Amino acid sequence: MLAPAEFVKSAEALQKTHSAEEGRAYTRWLATNHYENFHVVSFLLPKRLHQDFYNVYSYCRWADDLGDEIGDTQESLRLLAWWREELDAMYAGRTRHPVFAALAPTVEKYGIPRQPFSDLIDAFVQDQTVTRYRDWDGVFGYCKNSANPVGRLVLYLCGYSDPQRQRLSDCTCTALQLANFWQDVTVDLLKDRVYIPLEVMERHGYTVDDLFARRFTPGFRETMREIVGKARELFLEGLPLSGMVDRRLAIDLDLFSRGGMRVLEKIEQQGYDVLRARPAISKVERVGLLLGSLARVAFTARAA
Repeated sequence: MLAPAEFVKSAEALQKTHSAEEGRAYTRWLATNHYENFHVVSFLLPKRLHQDFYNVYSYCRWADDLGDEIGDTQESLRLLAWWREELDAMYAGRTRHPVFAALAPTVEKYGIPRQPFSDLIDAFVQDQTVTRYRDWDGVFGYCKNSANPVGRLVLYLCGYSDPQRQRLSDCTCTALQLANFWQDVTVDLLKDRVYIPLEVMERHGYTVDDLFARRFTPGFRETMREIVGKARELFLEGLPLSGMVDRRLAIDLDLFSRGGMRVLEKIEQQGYDVLRARPAISKVERVGLLLGSLARVAFTARAA
């Protein structure tokens, strides 16, 4: 089996029409072998949902890789346009690619609309064409396409489609995206991407040139203090969602939120200097976060 970047180079793979069974085998392989970070999600979710999560995850992973793993902007844009055509074909009842062959029954079973899948493609196209964001509206607009659809897809798979839960999910997913941005400022600089709103930097007397020169100044510290606070507000706004869903999903949601907030705490503890060292959560801390989430969800269930 081939990972996305290798798959698109194979004329034989691209031309073959796959059955739903072949598609499920492929998405299961991609989710459980090619990317190690999916195992924790699978462990916390009911077994009956595993395959459907593999299918949705593989769609997201493919779109992400077509954007970030190809190494050529124009080729990435061409492939993302092709991926959107395959998405449209699936909703029209035609599938050939293994991911869509597996995904089609999942979409039908849970009544998942096209929009969140399409929004993700929009985000990866945007990554190829936009590298700076003027203000919070621009950053939130990006998160609306890059992060929020993932949370909504998870809700659909778990049987939730109401606007209230979707709004809280959007808060959590945007907060997670922001925490990742603030954690990976120097990583994104290597890709010529700046997700910190330029207006915030300017207000604190900091420039993009300062950022690329890795200058840690009082202005950068105050910039980070403000944007970390914005992410924390969104995490806190989204926390009630964990009390509105199935217990297994609640553990996931609480764990992701607490993990994101822990990243923000790490940034604060190192004086907001993410230019010197990338803040990271240790394995011991991850275990502690998981135990804390399990305890909170169990206590909430007993109290109810």
